[in-house]
Formats: sequence, structure tokens, C-alpha cells
Amino acid sequence: MTLTHPASLTLTPIAARVLATLMEKARTVPDSYPLSLNSLMLGCNQKSSREPVMDLSEADVAGALENLMALSLVRANTSGRVTRYEHNFQRGAGVPEQSAVLLGLLMLRGPQTAAELRLNTERWYRFADVSSVEGFLEELQERSPDKGGPLVIKLDRAPGAREQRWAHLLCGPVDAAQFAQSGSARGADGSPGTLARIEQLEAEVAQLKATVLELCSELGVSPPVPGVAQT
Repeated sequence: MTLTHPASLTLTPIAARVLATLMEKARTVPDSYPLSLNSLMLGCNQKSSREPVMDLSEADVAGALENLMALSLVRANTSGRVTRYEHNFQRGAGVPEQSAVLLGLLMLRGPQTAAELRLNTERWYRFADVSSVEGFLEELQERSPDKGGPLVIKLDRAPGAREQRWAHLLCGPVDAAQFAQSGSARGADGSPGTLARIEQLEAEVAQLKATVLELCSELGVSPPVPGVAQT
């Protein structure tokens, strides 16, 4: 099963990663938001909470930002010494907050079940239950053509899985059967575990590193070298 999506909102995988990273950091590290280009690049290249893992350069991120600004999905703030970027997804895409949160997580982590989405959105938005998550996903799937058409698709059940996963359509049509065959290493019930806690800690450490590098750059000092005592 393949669904199409209006070209006006079709993103490249890099643009989707940049946009979703801005959406994530606005929720999880508001004190460091909006983000500089360097902080945004580091966020995009995190090894945890990302599917797939990417290795983007500043040029890759800058190019994606230009495209996203042309679509009114990102804004640049040039009032300070360093240009900073913030997303405008909810208004640009014309979706409510809850739908924006779900789309952001799907762009960051790939296809997920409704239960996984409820767990993974905990730091972004607290859904009352899995049914409320499913309700917003169904609205996104049934979005009328005059509003731009569907933004998500419910995938075929993967072999051995108890629940079906959902995928976003912001990068264009997807092959639902192919995604289903790929399976998922995550538990179908979305229960929290050691891996989830490790991912959260790794994400927080990566953000702290980005903040330190940014502060060192603004102060004109060399960043600390891991394992070397500072004097």
C-alpha cells in the first residue's frame, strides 16, 4: 500500500531530521533553545533516540534549514551574536499541538506503535492514554485533500508483532509492506526499560556537550579535552 503526499510539504530525510530535532529541543531543553547551527548539527547526529542514525555536516544542516525556512517551517533569529533557529511546524503544517508532537517523534525515531509513541512523547506532551494517541493518528491518516491529505500511514503488522506501527508521510509516500517486513527491535507494548533510560541519558549528555562547546566558542576559549585535567 502506497500513499502520496502533497509536494508542498514533502521533505528530504535530512530536512525531516533537522526539523524534528528543533521540535525535540524546544520541548526537552528550553533553556538552550532556539539552537545555533552547531548545536542543531550535534542534536541531529545523536546516536540515541534517532532512527536512522545520521552523520550530517554543518553544510547539510544549513541547506536543510534554507529549505525549511522557504516552507515557513523554521524561523531564524539573527538578533544575537550567533544566528539561532526555531521551528514553526505547528502553524506551518496546520496541525494541533498533539499531532505535531506525534509527527516529530515519527520523524526522529521512525515507525512506532501507538503505545511506543505515548511512552516516547512523555517529555514532549503527556497523552492521557494510548487511545488518545490513536485518535490523533487516525485524524492525521484521514486528513482531507483540501488540508493537504494524509500525514501518517498505519503499517501492516510486522511478523511476530502484537501491534501495528505508524509512519509519517512528510518525506513522501512509503511502502507500508516494506516497513512492516523490517520489523522492530522495540517491545510491541512500548514498556519502559533499561534501553530507554540509557537513551535518555545519552541524549542529555550530548546536549550538555553541545552547550559547553557553544559557551566556549562565545567566550573564545578552547573546549575541555576528555580525560585531561583542567588547570
